[in-house]
Amino acid sequence: MPSPLPDLVSVVIPAYNATELIDEQLDALAAQDYAGRFEVIVSDNGSTDGLRRHLENYPHATTLALRLIDSSDKPGAAHARNAGVAQSKGELIAFADADDRVHSGWLSAMVEACTRYDAVGGTLETASINSAAVASWRPLPTSGTLPNIPGFLPVTAGCSFAAPRSLIDELGGWDEEFTGSGEDFEFCVRLQLRGFTLGQATDAVTAYRLRDSYLEHWRQNVAGGRADAKLYASFRDHGMPRRSPIALADTIAYIVFRNPLIPRKVRRNTTGMWLFHLANLYGRIRGSIENRVYYL
Repeated sequence: MPSPLPDLVSVVIPAYNATELIDEQLDALAAQDYAGRFEVIVSDNGSTDGLRRHLENYPHATTLALRLIDSSDKPGAAHARNAGVAQSKGELIAFADADDRVHSGWLSAMVEACTRYDAVGGTLETASINSAAVASWRPLPTSGTLPNIPGFLPVTAGCSFAAPRSLIDELGGWDEEFTGSGEDFEFCVRLQLRGFTLGQATDAVTAYRLRDSYLEHWRQNVAGGRADAKLYASFRDHGMPRRSPIALADTIAYIVFRNPLIPRKVRRNTTGMWLFHLANLYGRIRGSIENRVYYL
């Protein structure tokens, strides 16, 4: 059941070696137009870059009711989020990432949407925080719609997500077996299978920072492909179908006929976009082997 307006919102931010980027996110949270009370919990997942010392001197710590907690006992965003929830005080928990930047109306829109849905995801944009070249590397869902696991259920990114603490506790938190990627999609599927609603807070916009090197871009999207196969292994008995042979054929054709060796005016794509599709397919192959399933 959607929640009433909360007395206190807890914003949980998992962080690992985020000293260079986290101020931009914290400054954005300090500039929110939200009229209610909220706190910010940074869950340090084993940083070695002096994050604790850095946050001790953060100028808006009082405004944000900022707390740093230690979640270094187990790696992964799922564990960091669970640790943050465990030490939060709010009735509603909103999740953001350390390297992104929420727009000024983000929290207001997330809270309002949670009065209509059991859990909500925000809207991501890449234009304002990345170069135009890097922003072209990663396709995003059309604004106003949640992405879907093909043939299955809608999902949303954990970097812009909110749900009542009672719902998170009832579901047992984020699945810490998903350590590299996919813990957000897993949580979204699980909550819907339990009968809860997932909606979109269209006006809750986050500037989503992409990996700006080909190597990091490759690693991120291989991890995403591996997580896709793990999700299939987890939910095939609940109706999640395999990807269609046509989708696989389209991906292979894209990789072969639009590769960077072909002149740009002919292939009409960027190297980063091509690499996204190649990395995701390679990740699904690896994930299929690791989980003993077929999900290509």
